[in-house]
Amino acid sequence: MQVKKGRLFMGRFKSKVDLLASLTEFCKEKNIKLGTFSVIGALTQVKLGYYDQDNKKYTGCVSLNKKLEITTCVGNISLKDSEIFVHAHITLADHQGQCYGGHLMPESVVFAAEYYIQELIGGKLERKNDSETGLSLW
Repeated sequence: MQVKKGRLFMGRFKSKVDLLASLTEFCKEKNIKLGTFSVIGALTQVKLGYYDQDNKKYTGCVSLNKKLEITTCVGNISLKDSEIFVHAHITLADHQGQCYGGHLMPESVVFAAEYYIQELIGGKLERKNDSETGLSLW
């Protein structure tokens, strides 16, 4: 599918808010149905999700109650069940350089977070269940 760049948003989220919820709420407020984003900053606690490929479900969420730098947080925006859906992966590092990564899950709390969100126009992607993987894919 070919798309064009739409609106571009840059800014920051407030401290002590849920990062995934803030991303989702912003996209809903701006009616961004297709796009990409990146976030940099730091979290005071994080919850990471992992997909169990054998059992075809998200399991093994890891909760880290420590101060971590966001080294990378990238993802996409599309539709799932006709609702705006944010899919994010995140990598974080502690003060000793140890890294943690996975799917960004609710309960990841912002210390500071700056975002760059690129809306895309000219196409529509909706996540549907893929029977082979058990995932909701385009």
